[in-house]
Amino acid sequence: MFFRRTLSAAFLAFACSQTLLMQHANAADSIDTGDASQRGKNIQRTMRLLAESTPQKKNTVRILFYGQSITAQKWTKLVIKDLKKRFPNANIVSENRALSGYSSHLLVKTAETDLYPFQPDLVIFHVYGAHDKYEDIFKRLRERTGAEVLQQNDHLGAKDKIVEDTDPAKNAINSGNWNGFMNFTWLPKISRVYQTEFCDQRTIWKNYLTQQKLEPQALLTDAVHLNEKGEAVMAAAVISYLRYDPKLGPSPAEAWTKDYVVGKDVKWENGKLTLDFEGSAVELVVAPGTNAKPVQVSIDGKRPSELKELYGFTRAVAKPGGHWPVIMPLHSVKMPLVEDWTMEVKKEGSDDKLFSFTLSGSKTGADGEGRSDQKFVSKSGRIVIEPEDWGVAFPMGMSGLKPVPEKFTVKWSIVPWFMDTFQAPMVVEPTVETPVILLQGLANEKHTLELTGGTESRIQAIRVRTPPLKVFSDK
Repeated sequence: MFFRRTLSAAFLAFACSQTLLMQHANAADSIDTGDASQRGKNIQRTMRLLAESTPQKKNTVRILFYGQSITAQKWTKLVIKDLKKRFPNANIVSENRALSGYSSHLLVKTAETDLYPFQPDLVIFHVYGAHDKYEDIFKRLRERTGAEVLQQNDHLGAKDKIVEDTDPAKNAINSGNWNGFMNFTWLPKISRVYQTEFCDQRTIWKNYLTQQKLEPQALLTDAVHLNEKGEAVMAAAVISYLRYDPKLGPSPAEAWTKDYVVGKDVKWENGKLTLDFEGSAVELVVAPGTNAKPVQVSIDGKRPSELKELYGFTRAVAKPGGHWPVIMPLHSVKMPLVEDWTMEVKKEGSDDKLFSFTLSGSKTGADGEGRSDQKFVSKSGRIVIEPEDWGVAFPMGMSGLKPVPEKFTVKWSIVPWFMDTFQAPMVVEPTVETPVILLQGLANEKHTLELTGGTESRIQAIRVRTPPLKVFSDK
């Protein structure tokens, strides 16, 4: 009886959530967002892939939502629901990796584990915070990915005025109006420099409030977070930019991703497939099938596992704790191993700022001990932590832990951004495009890829991502 009641309750909750989502979607459909005829220019690659999908060829499109608590709200689900309704033949792979409370000075660090490794086709992005760290995120996006970006400005908070002076000349950084500086000066400049699609949802927001004779608080639950109507308005604003229009011309991103078709652009010769390319990431598009011969991978004459830059870190999260990382970012000075890491941490003192710890890796073993106020280089050199990389009290507080526990455990992994041996996965749906990330994290320069195996590998095409910027911001 308990199982049946639990199942019924779960089904009822699911049904209610779907009903609410449908109501939200209907509300978003009815909102006047103004003239959209010039919107979407800089995201036309994504929109083309969606629009050109057919029942016989379902393009795979990767969409990432990134930001903080507002991006974590349900309006993002309304956006994906709308895209799937308008483009039912596309294979949309979407994730929301927003971190509530993390403004730009923190998100620029978590982007190392969350944003760039996803290799999205489209990023839908909003964050508050420091203007220079905000730019750093966009600069690194352009150095490490070929993604298009829908860059949202701020909606109106409870204390904002519907009538604003939008003249950039009157909204300099020293004008005393931070919202004005960010929304009318800095964010538009970032959009121009980094060729994003600027989603001016602030204007749509103000027009809606004016039409409905409402104050900003009418769309909010507090000073800034959205209520159901606010979620509908934000979804409608974003959706108004997600449009395919060939008259707008090609997006700049069309030049940042290129497919080399096997048999046409590149050919197997004596069991080898060789491609000279320029870029930072490589994907393999595979044909349908259940069996495939393995392929050995070489990049610039080396096995990918020999390249330190092709290893990445996952979030370093605490237990007890939530999904907010307590150390970010992590580094290596020696060649990493693909392994799991465990840090046992003890609080020193009562101010939640000083900690001692021991560290061990699942393959490396015991790898040293240290303190959070000192630079730490593990015995193997596989883990490096700077004092400024620690931030424990805030992420634990976000998960409801106050004060910080006397003892806790932090775990993370070093993961491969490569394959030394590629074997095509089983693909039983012949109409769905199946790309697999083979390599990412390469220096954005000229390389030679060599695959050794043969035509029975089921590789249809080699997809190369060539970011438009060449040099990492920390070099």
